[in-house]
Amino acid sequence: MNETEIDESAFSGIVSRLADAGVESIGALGSTGSYAYLTREERKRVAQLAVAAAGTTPVMIGIGSLRTAHVRSLAEDAQDAGAAAVLLAPMSYQQLTAEEVFGLYEAVTRELSVPLCVYDNPGTTHFTFTDELHGRIAELPKIGSIKIPGVPVDPAEAAGRVKSLRSHIPSTVTIGVSGDPFAAAGLDAGCDVWYSVLAGVLPKPCLALARASRNDDQNTATALSNRLEPIWELFRTHGSLRVVSAIAEHLGLVESPNLPLPVRGLAEAARSKVASALEQVHDLL
Repeated sequence: MNETEIDESAFSGIVSRLADAGVESIGALGSTGSYAYLTREERKRVAQLAVAAAGTTPVMIGIGSLRTAHVRSLAEDAQDAGAAAVLLAPMSYQQLTAEEVFGLYEAVTRELSVPLCVYDNPGTTHFTFTDELHGRIAELPKIGSIKIPGVPVDPAEAAGRVKSLRSHIPSTVTIGVSGDPFAAAGLDAGCDVWYSVLAGVLPKPCLALARASRNDDQNTATALSNRLEPIWELFRTHGSLRVVSAIAEHLGLVESPNLPLPVRGLAEAARSKVASALEQVHDLL
């Protein structure tokens, strides 16, 4: 995107590239999709483009917004576009209480016809879910998954974290790990899904990691994650959005600039490090 319009051709190209790579689902209008910066009409159009470009690959569409009424409208738009699922984070300006967050999900799921993924992202929402609140929300109709932040580094602690959450939610609700550096550890700890940022631009190594974990080959999954450490380090330093934006530019998938002001892309020195990191993992791509 730029400050004038969505680059529809570039966006559709990214989505169709993922479908061609064989990913199992595609998330559009999440944090990396800069959903919070777009108007309703822009988001409606992006949802339509994503579903069309994905072909038979299921698409999950982000519907987070500050007001419940707006979330419900975005949910309607996503379903009209053919979304297979929706993703909802409890966005706020005034900090929300647990009852207010529960009320948001209760109101939205009441009218949904597709599954909803609860987006637990305290880094952007500044709201911290408890396992008890996750349990209450998971009992609502159409709750299909919970996208949690990264798990602890220690394997035993990671397994304990996932086990604790699992004890509060129905078996029909999946747990998905985010925070790409934690993906291998999260999948090994019992998470069902990896909601990846990097896979949006580098699907091949991310698919290999996820499939290795699914086949109980944790050594391979961990080795692949370790190989991607140069990119994980950039994520930790600059944030995943700006790094993925730079990778997409480096690969020729998008033009520059492509982030919504006041957010800016990486400076030249950091871009050089992105190029170096990609060279280090070139054989995986």
